[in-house]
Amino acid sequence: MLDVAKIRGISIDLDDTLWPIWPTIERAEKALHDWLVENAPMAAALFSSPGALREIRDYMAVSKPELKHDLSALRRESIRLALYRAGENPLMADQAFDVFFAERQRVTLFDDAKPALEFLAARFPLVAVSNGNADLQRIGLAPLFRAAISAREFGVGKPDPRIFHAAAGALDMTPADVLHVGDDATLDALGALNAGMQAAWINRGDAMWPHEQEPQAMLENLTELCDLLS
Repeated sequence: MLDVAKIRGISIDLDDTLWPIWPTIERAEKALHDWLVENAPMAAALFSSPGALREIRDYMAVSKPELKHDLSALRRESIRLALYRAGENPLMADQAFDVFFAERQRVTLFDDAKPALEFLAARFPLVAVSNGNADLQRIGLAPLFRAAISAREFGVGKPDPRIFHAAAGALDMTPADVLHVGDDATLDALGALNAGMQAAWINRGDAMWPHEQEPQAMLENLTELCDLLS
């Protein structure tokens, strides 16, 4: 059971906790493809081939392991490689990535997300903890958060305990003071438990809990979390 009395701060995952990520990525990839059609048609043709894209991603994973926590750099370098292989100017990769990244920030929040964040931020300091590359400033949610910790900037991602400890440190708290909220059973909930935090698993898809150790709260949405903390 959730020990509400111990909660002094809250860390929150972003993708698939506050908004659905795959519709966002699909729109961003379409914007990138449309830009390539206009500016680098040979690379656009390469990007339209699932097999070619998969080979590029596999190649990047092997050749640039140091970028595994930096999704922005991986995406940019994959575009650069596709441009090079297509015989087009790889220097266009930065501009092409900017098109993708701008659209990636146009998220559509779950209906419960903004009211819940406003409720929580009025009662606890909040810190975002994400393995992704969402920009809270560009999305418009930054005023609700005390800090944001990303795997890209920190160098390691969830479920590594160090990123959870960094989130607690950003709030000047110990992990035991912090409740972590997220949608991924392993990366978020189990990762937070192993880091010494309480955990609330947001299970929007009616999935089965896959681990022996259970989080303190299993919830269908963020509104239920607010009700628990009222």
